[in-house]
Amino acid sequence: MRIPAYLLLAGLFASSNTLAHGLWTEQRRGNIETVYGHGAEDDAFDAKKISGAWAFDAAGKMIPVTVERLDDHARLKPLKKPAIVAVALDNGAWSKTPDGKWINQGRTQVPNSTESLHTYKYSLAIHREGARLPDLAPLKLVIVPETDPLKVGPGKPLPVRVLADGKPLAGAELVGDYRGAPHQVSAKTDAQGRAQVLVRNEGLNIISTSVYLPVENDPDIERRGLFASLTFLGEPHHE
Repeated sequence: MRIPAYLLLAGLFASSNTLAHGLWTEQRRGNIETVYGHGAEDDAFDAKKISGAWAFDAAGKMIPVTVERLDDHARLKPLKKPAIVAVALDNGAWSKTPDGKWINQGRTQVPNSTESLHTYKYSLAIHREGARLPDLAPLKLVIVPETDPLKVGPGKPLPVRVLADGKPLAGAELVGDYRGAPHQVSAKTDAQGRAQVLVRNEGLNIISTSVYLPVENDPDIERRGLFASLTFLGEPHHE
């Protein structure tokens, strides 16, 4: 039986979403919008998958934030202008069938699967110079700037540390410009999870990393797929 082309495309799209897509936030039309995409791609997604959102003032104190779940994405609405914003997306369990398609279910529901994982996406955005970093424990993978990224400037190195489940992640590949060059690795973390990443842009910088971690004693998945982004402006915005 011949499989319709649109089903083949759907399988490829699911694979791309599962393994390649990232998450970040951008200021658009005066709003803080969540963006789910890969490089220049900006795709629609189910806003119900936003599993957490946090906003903080310059002192690291939490600001109440609500998630406006729109038809094709989510918008973050903090009570007042934040210095730091973080967001998490739970993309669910995915299983790969023998013919290479990805299905948004665990392996207990796809018993012939050849691979199974649960993917999560995390984003940390620094909006204000001098902002104090809060507790980032809710972000299971996070790129922590070790100096204020808004004070570094384009063309200069930003020291960062990558933490997975709160612990330093060695050998993590960092992409310095996720939107402009999503496949270009800029640095790799050392044994302490540290690296230096060149600030690429005067405008929005999106630094990213991803990792797959084994999971034991879970009937639905064998790995967790984690993605993290760190975003900030390379130079202050002037009206």
